[in-house]
Amino acid sequence: MFGRVRQPLTEDKIRESLKAVKFPGFSRDIVSFGIVKSVAISGDNDVNVALHVVTRDAATPQQIERGVKELLSRLDGVGRVNVQMTAQQPPQQGQMPMASAGATPGHPQIEGVKHIIAVGSGKGGVGKSTVAVNLACAMSRLDRKIGLMDADIYGPSVPKMMGATERPTITDEKLDPVENFGLKMMSMALLLDANAPVIWRGPMITKAIQQFTGAVNWGALDVLVVDLPPGTGDAQLSLAQTVALDGGVIVTTPQDVALEVARRGIQMFEKVNVKILGIIENMSYYVCPHCGEHDDIFGHGSGKQEAERTEVPFLGEIPLFTDIRICGDKGLPIAIAEPDSEPAKAFRKCAEAILRQLEK
Repeated sequence: MFGRVRQPLTEDKIRESLKAVKFPGFSRDIVSFGIVKSVAISGDNDVNVALHVVTRDAATPQQIERGVKELLSRLDGVGRVNVQMTAQQPPQQGQMPMASAGATPGHPQIEGVKHIIAVGSGKGGVGKSTVAVNLACAMSRLDRKIGLMDADIYGPSVPKMMGATERPTITDEKLDPVENFGLKMMSMALLLDANAPVIWRGPMITKAIQQFTGAVNWGALDVLVVDLPPGTGDAQLSLAQTVALDGGVIVTTPQDVALEVARRGIQMFEKVNVKILGIIENMSYYVCPHCGEHDDIFGHGSGKQEAERTEVPFLGEIPLFTDIRICGDKGLPIAIAEPDSEPAKAFRKCAEAILRQLEK
């Protein structure tokens, strides 16, 4: 009887095996993310791997290096394992372009954009997209040039709430954002047929994020507001590693269970080294459209309590107001349609608090 024939060790086999090593805290592997720069086999099947990661978290490179060494040491036929790890910190938005200031490769600024903020949440159903849209509209009414990127790839709803239906055009091989109410916006919903399902894997999400940041003619903007998908996953990681974010805004609701949601959102931004600009408590209280009476039907104050516990700014409370839903369904955000209403003033207060931080 002949023994089992050992398959030759190849670079492709090593790379395929390294897909089992995930970026800490996320589902995406280090190979598809481009952290593995080179693989070489020498001597008695000794494996040499070069890794490069961009992060502000000193523990992340160590975790990745340890994971690679542990995996390769268990791989059949591998001799000695040598891992060369290099790490860089991402630049802050507003630094000079790469050519003049040596900005980190792979993390370019979006030309003409002064500040980029991301609006996220630990889960769906908290009104994150509604908040992102109205924050952008409120900033626009404060005489700022605003862009709105719908990065919620699986459930893009920004065009619906903004009343945008036209298709983007192309200039100089880049997409021209659609404009409405003085805002520029880009969304996957503007590129797909109506009612078409979005079934994408991680690498496809990454590609979409890269196109929305690098292949769109955003022009001169004071702030680009990015509506992230709910939860924590590939889109959040891809955005944070593609451009230099100025900060993140967490949207939560006032129920006690929302405390855990807010914590997940904060941890998500911390994992990708993004400063927390603050927490917004959405649906903070109900306002009766007939008598104007307030009712805390979902409880009240969890967002502010979590902000105090985690020592991040509390940006404000947004009421559960019937007109917010009606205006969103009509494609006319309440911050535009009813600027003197109670919810519009609440959105403006949050927008002012964010702008103060950005413009310090």
